[in-house]
Formats: sequence, structure tokens, C-alpha cells
Amino acid sequence: MLRRNARLRKEYLYKKALEDKEATTFEKKRKLQSALDNNKAIPTELRGEDKRLRKTLDLADDRTREQRSTMDDEYAYMGVKDPKVLLTTSRDPSTRLGQFLKEMRMLFPGAQRMNRGAYIVKDLMQLARTHEMTDVVIVHEHRGEPDGLVICHLPFGPTAYFGLSNVVLRHDLAEKPPTMSEANPHLLFHGFSAKMGVRVKTILQALFPPAKVAGDRVMTFANKHDTIHFRHHTFDRPKGPGGDGHKSKAGEVKLTENGPRFVMRLFRIELGAIDMKDVQVEWVLRPYFNRQKEALALPEEEEEEEGDK
Repeated sequence: MLRRNARLRKEYLYKKALEDKEATTFEKKRKLQSALDNNKAIPTELRGEDKRLRKTLDLADDRTREQRSTMDDEYAYMGVKDPKVLLTTSRDPSTRLGQFLKEMRMLFPGAQRMNRGAYIVKDLMQLARTHEMTDVVIVHEHRGEPDGLVICHLPFGPTAYFGLSNVVLRHDLAEKPPTMSEANPHLLFHGFSAKMGVRVKTILQALFPPAKVAGDRVMTFANKHDTIHFRHHTFDRPKGPGGDGHKSKAGEVKLTENGPRFVMRLFRIELGAIDMKDVQVEWVLRPYFNRQKEALALPEEEEEEEGDK
């Protein structure tokens, strides 16, 4: 089994490397096609190979004009098959971390919570693969306060590492929350317009099954300066004054926070599962650079927000 998993991972990484190499050629073809359509000069970096690229453009059809994946994407079945999420903690969790994990399990419909016990990461991932889990979520703590979240997609990754802060449990809310619904939630993502933002959005979205149209549960992931704020609400429309049970006018929606709430900060994405060695790092946070560009949102989106103010 271990040799088979290693072989499958090598094949997966090899095909992904070929796709990355082909992506450069498709980008050159796109630039050349754009220059020809707009009657502009051929870009300097394409001079010398424009004849070869023009031949491929002339021979291209609907199937070869755009790059297609030669293998299934990690999230190819997202929305087709319901995810199976395994939730656990670090070793020897505190009471507060155990309570936080219980509330986290209520966020993901169909998720399973497991006591960590004496399991090491290698055995934990093997157990998840045996039971055909799609994702493994591990929550960490520091001095009784949740401070880390690891999301590992199976079988080959990616693995995203988040920092947690400002964690507020359901019982810590100012108003006592109602009984938590376990319906499939609607997901709201704000500020994930950059390439890495779309990547993070996909990682988070894959943890939830498709929502029901008539559902009354909504979860919000709002990005502001690469800091993701999570909120969980239920909504309902109050009945009309006649008491006939008909819904009132659109816009009169009452939001009720269910909790928990917390703030996430992405600091690493690896192209592999958490138990794999020598994995390639897709993105890592470098906070001590003199000029750190925001990774999850495009600059134009921030300028529009400033203009609205």
C-alpha cells in the first residue's frame, strides 16, 4: 500500500509538472492571438518563435485552443460528490479546544469528529484514506486557545495551514444563540479575486456540500488585507402582520448569529498531503519583506472599496 501511494503521488506530480510546462506555451499563444486580433505589434518576447506559434494557432480547434488538464484536478468532483471531512485536534487537547472542535463539527454537514488519542499523523492519514475521507481538518492550540488550523485534501493534497485568532465560541456570544441548524449552508466569499484567493476559496468551498435552495443557513468568509473573517448566521423572513403565514416584503430579513466566529490567516500551502515528505511549497507568507503584496485580493478591488467610502 505504501509503495502504491508513493507511485501514484509521483505520477500525479509528474503530470502536474507537464501541465505547468505547457501552460507557458499556451500563455505565449494567447498573447500572440491577442496581438493579431487587435492589429498590434508582436510582443518582443515572442519574436523569433511567432511563426511556429502561428502554425499551432491555425491548426487549433475547439478542443486544443485552450489548455485542458490531462488528469483530474484535485477538486474535479467538488459539487458532484458530498465531501467527507474528518475533524480532530492536536495531542492532549484542552477542554476549550474540545468544545471548539464540537462546534466546528456542526459547521460541516456530514463531518466526523475523532479523538486524537495516541495517533500519529501518518496513522491518522492512513485511517482517513481507508475510510475514503476527502479532507482532514486538524485544530491546534496554544495555552488552551485555538491558534492553528490545517486543511489537508486527500489523497494527494494540497495542504493549507492557517493561523487562528479572536476565536469566540457559541457560549461566549453576547446573545444566546439558537439551536444550530445542520442544513447545507450557503457560502459567501468576499475579497478572493486574486489567483491565490481563488485557490484558497476552492480549498474552503470543498469542505461543504452544495446548499439547498430553500436553506436558511449562511457562512461568510470575508477577506480584508489577507485576513479572513468567518461568521455563521441563520436568516428568516418575519411573517406578515396578518398572521397568515405569508412572507413579508423582500429585504426584511432577520439575521441571527449562530457562532462560532474566528479570524484566519493563511501562511502556507503545500502541494501534497500532510504526511508526505519533500513536498513542493506552492505559496508561503513572507511578512518581513519590505513590500509585501496582498495575495488573496487584487489591488483594483481595494481601490474600489476606498472609492465607495
